[in-house]
Amino acid sequence: MEHQNTGRILVAGTGPAGLIAALGFAAAGFPVTLVGTEASAQDSRTTALMNPALKVLERIGVLDGLRPMAAPLKVMRIVDATTRLIRSPVVTFRASEIDEEQFGLNLPNRALYPALAGAVAAHSGIEWRKSLVETWHLDAGHVQATLSDGSETSASLAVAADGRMSPAREAAGISTSVRSYPQAALVLNFEHRGDHAFTSTEFHTETGPFTQVPLPGNRSSLVWVLRPETARELAALDDLTLSTRVEQRMQSMLGRVSVEPGRQIYPLSTVTPRRFARDRVALVGEAAHVFPPIGAQGLNLGIRDIDDLIGISCENRADPGAAKALATYDFKRRPDILARSSAVNLLNMSLLSDMLPAQVARSAGLGVLGGFSPLRAFFMREGLRPGSGFAALAGGLRKQVKR
Repeated sequence: MEHQNTGRILVAGTGPAGLIAALGFAAAGFPVTLVGTEASAQDSRTTALMNPALKVLERIGVLDGLRPMAAPLKVMRIVDATTRLIRSPVVTFRASEIDEEQFGLNLPNRALYPALAGAVAAHSGIEWRKSLVETWHLDAGHVQATLSDGSETSASLAVAADGRMSPAREAAGISTSVRSYPQAALVLNFEHRGDHAFTSTEFHTETGPFTQVPLPGNRSSLVWVLRPETARELAALDDLTLSTRVEQRMQSMLGRVSVEPGRQIYPLSTVTPRRFARDRVALVGEAAHVFPPIGAQGLNLGIRDIDDLIGISCENRADPGAAKALATYDFKRRPDILARSSAVNLLNMSLLSDMLPAQVARSAGLGVLGGFSPLRAFFMREGLRPGSGFAALAGGLRKQVKR
């Protein structure tokens, strides 16, 4: 058993959030033990990472190698593709409106994971134990994990990056609120004849969003939210028939479509913990928040978790897992996580609702965004960096006062 655990960080979980957490803490000068088996890189999904998240990838030294495989996101559109009585106008967000070259990059997961795993393996400050945690022991002074290979490891702070079912969260006694939706996401990539012009389009339908996100060349990724039985039916279609269905759903916006091999289906649910840290365990990524795939929030929110946790740990370097440090983390993350997850869940529920007031509210909200550029700019800035929309408004007001 290790006794030298002062300031040591134990990261549980080897998905993107866990690997980024390990690299981030190591870059900040903490000794790190990463626990978890190597994940499969055969994931055809993509991840849209916004500019602030990309800065974190740049800081840990992996962004440059990923750029050639990524596509910039310069324009984001919301299209009401429902057939309901009240429909919203098309809303277009352009990065240039807020003086940004792009909102972010869309990265294939099969490129992101190897880049992160390679950086972890090469880092002298990270010990990667390629085993799973079998039991957790948490006490006032440290956290100890017994691994499935029989070895043990201990640390001042455990970072729970071990997913939506999070054994570390359970060991800390953190309860969750869980809700399953009558929806599943069909995920695939496709080629198209037209040019996407680095534009992502989110079609809102009665079953959920149909979201096209650009990839390099004339290719895009797709997240299509449907009833579970419909998702299974579509996934079982031959390539030509499914390609036609995708093209029809997106109103032939990108011309002829050809789906690529590798279809995946993911049931949708939300998981919200009652707190985000306790008993030397801090939650990040899907251990801290799970919600439907709307508005590219998932891993971006997880990277903000990690960034905030590292910042607080640096201010409590002698004991990053102390109760005071974890209380600060919980207090700092709570407004951002609850606001983002609530907004996504409300929008998703409004798509599913046949109630006229819900349709009116969604249409009115998107209508105001589409027609009022200062408010649109505010939401774009807030979407990238929480607080930056308010900062820009405050700066604009100061300029008006000086006049």
